[in-house]
Amino acid sequence: MGNVRVRFAPSPTGPLHIGGVRTALYNYLFAKKNKGTFVLRIEDTDQTRYVEGAEDYIKKSLEWLGLGFDESPESGGEFGPYRQSERKAIYAKYAEKLVSMDYAYYAFDTAQELEMWRADMKSQGVHSPKYDYSTRMSMNNSLVLGKAKSKELIANGTPFVIRIKVPENEKITFTDMVRGEVSFDTSELDDKVMLKTDGMPTYHLANIVDDHLMKITHVIRGEEWLPSTAHHVLLYKYLCWEDSMPQFAHLPLILKPVGKGKLSKRDGAKFGFPVFPLSWNSDNPEDSFIGFKEFGFLPDATINFLALLGWNPGTEQEIFVLSDLIKSFSIEKIVKSGARFNIDKAKWFNQQYILAKKDEELAELIMPLIEEEGYEIDMDYLKRVVSLMKARIELLPDILESGVFFFTDNFNYQEKIVRKKWKEPNAGHVKKIKEELSSLKNFNKENIEELIKNYIESNELSFGNIFPLLRVAVTGTTKGPDLFETMEVLKKNKTLSRFDVAFDSFDVIIKGKTTN
Repeated sequence: MGNVRVRFAPSPTGPLHIGGVRTALYNYLFAKKNKGTFVLRIEDTDQTRYVEGAEDYIKKSLEWLGLGFDESPESGGEFGPYRQSERKAIYAKYAEKLVSMDYAYYAFDTAQELEMWRADMKSQGVHSPKYDYSTRMSMNNSLVLGKAKSKELIANGTPFVIRIKVPENEKITFTDMVRGEVSFDTSELDDKVMLKTDGMPTYHLANIVDDHLMKITHVIRGEEWLPSTAHHVLLYKYLCWEDSMPQFAHLPLILKPVGKGKLSKRDGAKFGFPVFPLSWNSDNPEDSFIGFKEFGFLPDATINFLALLGWNPGTEQEIFVLSDLIKSFSIEKIVKSGARFNIDKAKWFNQQYILAKKDEELAELIMPLIEEEGYEIDMDYLKRVVSLMKARIELLPDILESGVFFFTDNFNYQEKIVRKKWKEPNAGHVKKIKEELSSLKNFNKENIEELIKNYIESNELSFGNIFPLLRVAVTGTTKGPDLFETMEVLKKNKTLSRFDVAFDSFDVIIKGKTTN
C-alpha cells in the first residue's frame, strides 16, 4: 500500500468525545496494520472556541488508552510544526495563491452587513441563504469592486476574508473507502471562507494544506465531515494537488442508546453513563462530565468496545486485545450505518477484561478507590478480596458497593431475611454455630465449611433456614462470594465480632419491626 500516513486532528475546544476517540483508534489501527505513521495534529485555528486544558486532556486520554503517536507536537517530526496556530504564515501563502489563480477572492462584507443580507433574503422566502455563485456579485467583494479598489482597501487596513470561488453547476465526485462513490453538485455548495479576518485559516484550508504538506495518504474521520469533502476535493484540484489527494473514509455515527440521533455529550448525564474517556471538570457543573476511566472501565476494555462500534470483523469473535485488532482491522469492514451505543455491552466487555486480569494487577487499580474512601487495608488483603469479588463486578468501583463488608463493619443488614428467619429455633442454632466456630484453631475455608455443614446435618436442620442468617450476620446480605472463603479472608476475630454485633442488631430489628 506504500508509505501509509494518517493523522488524528482534534480541535482543543473541549473534552474529547468518545466518538473522537473511536476516530483516533481507527486511524491508529489502520496505520499499525499497514506499518505506517500515526500523526497527532492539533487544529487550534479557531481561537474563539479554544478551551484551556483541552489539548492536554486529549493527549492524556489517548495515553490512557495506549494509543501512541509517531509524530506530534511533543515528539516532533520532519513535517512540523504539528500545531496549526504555529503554521499561520503557511496558510496565508496558499490562500493568496488561490486568489491569484482566480479560484478565490477577497470579501469585505462586515458581520453586520452579512446579518442584514441574511435577514433580507429570508424575508424574500430564502430560508437558507448562501454566499455563492448566485449571490456573490451583489456582495462587497473583490469580484465586484475590482482588483485596484480591493488592493486599496487592503492597503488601508480594511478587514477582509478570502472565500473559495465555487464553480456553477459542476459535479464533484470522489470515492469514499466506506461509502463508495459520492457526488455533490456545486449548486449545493457555498463560497466558504478560507482565511479569516485575523489571518487564521478555517478548517477547510488548513486541513487541505497540512494534509498535503504532511503527506497524509488516508483521511479517516467522522461522517459529519462528509459534506465538507466536496470543498476539499475542489481545493486539491485548484492547488494542482489532485495526484496526491488522500483517500477518504468517513466513519458512521455513534448513535444514542435509543438508536435515533448522534450520541451527544449531554446523553451521558441523561442516561447515566460516560461519553468521554476521562473526567472533565468545568466551572459550570453542567459542563463537567465523568469519564470512562473514573466510571470504572479498563482502557483495553474501552478500546475493544469502541472498535466494534462501527467495525465488524466478520466473525463471531468479540474479545480483541489491541494486537488482535491491529491484525484484524480493515476499513472495508467498517459499516455504513450508525452504531448504537450500548452501555450494557460496554460493561460486559469490561467484566471480561476484569476476569482476565491477575489479582495483583486488579488490586493495584482498585487500591486508589479504596484509599479515597478512607479504608485502611493492605495490598495482600485486597488481593484476596479481589480474587473473591472479580467475578461479581462489571466496573472497578462496584467492589466498594457489592463488597463493602470486606472494608468496613459499617454496613446495613438485609432486614427482610432477618424478620423472616431470626426466630427460634433458628436463632439459637446460629448462636451455637458461632460458639463452635470460636473453638476452631485453624480458621480456614475447609474447616469452617466442614463445621457448619456437619452442625446443620447432625441437627437435621434446613440449610435454607440457617445459612442465610449466617451470611447476613457476616456480610449484611445474602448475595456475595463463597461465605466460607469470605470468613477466612475476614479472619477469626473479625468474623466472630461480626456475629456478636449482628445478633444484637437482629433482635432490635425483630422488636422494632423496622421496614427499611
